Amino acid sequence: MKLHVLHRTRFKYATSVHESFNEVRLQPVSTGPQVCHSFVLKVLPSARLRHYLDFHLNCVHLFEVNQPHTELIVEANSIVTTGGVPVLPAEAAPAPLDRIGECARLERCYDFLQSSTYIEINVDLWRLALDATEGQTDAWQAAQAIMRHIHREFRYQPAVTHAHTHMREVLATRTGVCQDFAHVMIGLCRALKIPARYVSGYLYNGPADQLKGAQASHAWVEVYVLGHGWCGLDPTNNCLVQGHHVKVATGRDFADVSPVKGTYRGTAKRELSVDVLVSRLEESAAVATATVAAQHGV
Repeated sequence: MKLHVLHRTRFKYATSVHESFNEVRLQPVSTGPQVCHSFVLKVLPSARLRHYLDFHLNCVHLFEVNQPHTELIVEANSIVTTGGVPVLPAEAAPAPLDRIGECARLERCYDFLQSSTYIEINVDLWRLALDATEGQTDAWQAAQAIMRHIHREFRYQPAVTHAHTHMREVLATRTGVCQDFAHVMIGLCRALKIPARYVSGYLYNGPADQLKGAQASHAWVEVYVLGHGWCGLDPTNNCLVQGHHVKVATGRDFADVSPVKGTYRGTAKRELSVDVLVSRLEESAAVATATVAAQHGV
């Protein structure tokens, strides 16, 4: 599936600010079945862009705006081809839980077995994880059982949490959005020693789909399955990650993958707006052709 992703972030400040230093993680990755064909990042006021790979191999763009300004716009345009099938089928059972201890000896897994900024591993969480996976003997099946538990027991409700909501608050209220459900699922998996990491990206919601979290930044989870690597699960939509998902960055939790963050000197009073549009290029071309035909009376 070939997709176009537009992500526009706009800050409006009550008075002029300056010495603005920012970093963004907005460029989709090219890995596995996903290929990022193009990525264009625009910043207003204009600024020199630099980039590097962070500890988790995410592409990070940096820029500074030293001149006084009352508005900052960060706009990213990407064209991405996604894969149509998940890494592992839902019914696969390739990794017995009695071998899960082997993951702790893998360097790529160690950071994704610990507590992190928004995720706390404790005894109560371990008990909840055991209840959610009762009867499961395989790590991949246990992770899917946790995903189903979250989808069944938690309610999707925008505006009740914020970007810095901790997992324990979500467990208390059983409400939240994709970021919150990803944090809860990661915590439950890690409590069982299943390596789990946070994934940021986007979700395409086609004309016939009823997916939650589309037309905004989306979040899901990847668990490490011995012999197969990282495999994606979306607890918000209770599904395996496949062609509708556009992967941008991975980390221990949201703190590692924030799309736009930075500091500046000036007023604390500001307004933030974010617009995300994910469209299928074949559909966009068809709409454009139909519009031209209608204008010419065809």
